[in-house]
Amino acid sequence: MIPLLFLYFIATLKVFKKTTPNGKVTIYVSKRDFIDHLDSVDPIDGVIVVENDYLQGRKVFGMVSTTYRYGRDEDEVMGVKFSKEMVLACSQVVPPIKEVTELTPIQKKLVKKFGSSNAFPFMFNFPPNSPSSVTLQPGDDDNGKPLGVEYSIRTYVSDREDDRGNQRSSIVLAIKKLQYAPSTRGQRLPSSLISKGFTFSHGKISLEVTLDREIYYHGEKVIATLVISNSSRKSVKNIKVYVVQHTEITMVNAQFSKFVASLETREGCPITPGAAFTKQFYLVPLASSNKDRRGIALDGHLKDDDVNLASSTLISEGKGPSDQTGIVISYSVRVKLNCGTLGGELVTDVPFKLMHPNPTSEDWSAPKQSQKGVLKKTKSSDRMKYQKSFGDDDEDNIVFEDFARLRLADE
Repeated sequence: MIPLLFLYFIATLKVFKKTTPNGKVTIYVSKRDFIDHLDSVDPIDGVIVVENDYLQGRKVFGMVSTTYRYGRDEDEVMGVKFSKEMVLACSQVVPPIKEVTELTPIQKKLVKKFGSSNAFPFMFNFPPNSPSSVTLQPGDDDNGKPLGVEYSIRTYVSDREDDRGNQRSSIVLAIKKLQYAPSTRGQRLPSSLISKGFTFSHGKISLEVTLDREIYYHGEKVIATLVISNSSRKSVKNIKVYVVQHTEITMVNAQFSKFVASLETREGCPITPGAAFTKQFYLVPLASSNKDRRGIALDGHLKDDDVNLASSTLISEGKGPSDQTGIVISYSVRVKLNCGTLGGELVTDVPFKLMHPNPTSEDWSAPKQSQKGVLKKTKSSDRMKYQKSFGDDDEDNIVFEDFARLRLADE
């Protein structure tokens, strides 16, 4: 029996396009999300289509750039800028200086559809260790573009590479560089065991926190099992459980943490001297629950309807946290026991990873309510998986979707 997903991609192949304001040049790309597999990154492949007799000796250049904003526009004074734009790749696409030797299946279909005299394929690659796309959610009083790391493809018509041309003949497409969870979630159950003694009282309060897995997919419940044992003379008044998002901005060596899910309960409390308490707590960290909170890190651009919390940053083998650039994201479950005014608090953190599922993973068991959004984000990868099967099909199965137009003046 042929999978329905396979039949879907045979029937239609989505390609994203954007045209210059003057309507003379159009760029086509197969996807907007490019996945970092740690040992390699998906190449940026596409085709530029130019109208006949438009260039008149001019050239079309393609460029991939990243912008790293680590401070607010309104805080920039005396010429000090809190953003950095870097050109990752740039080359002349039309007329091509260097032919693309191996066309991807989507490039072959587009060249066949528009003709080799008008359609010019291109291929760019992300440099090693380039950071993932992350956007920090702005506050109500923040002006300008949000902080974060963003990528874009730019094409422009000009006589030379260092002249960016004019707005009417330029295109800017926002893209994302993301990471998927490993193909398996591992067998280790993250846990923490901590105890607290008191200066003028004998005995201790012990707290053990265990998570049901090390890697969670966006939309899944985080299940924390708490085991509390009170051998002191104090009592536990209440329990607080949080999911904490930790953000490190490497450019300025700044770190901060935000609660993205929380609960407080007095169930089982007070936990009196000599008593014990065991219970599971459920938390679901979601971007939709933190829409109005400044500084929450999100996956990519705020304009996306299905935007998630930023995924945990995976580190290549042999690399350490200090080797990372951009914005580094991590998560933990934090538990606080309130031991009264004089007893203070007993606090512990248990780290875990929050990520997109790898579509090729057999361990993909995202909850039904989140699968629709996750599937939307992984269709591009699934499409690549099946492209070879329909690479020679009729080009009429291509469905074109326009990129939302960006304001070039703001770029």
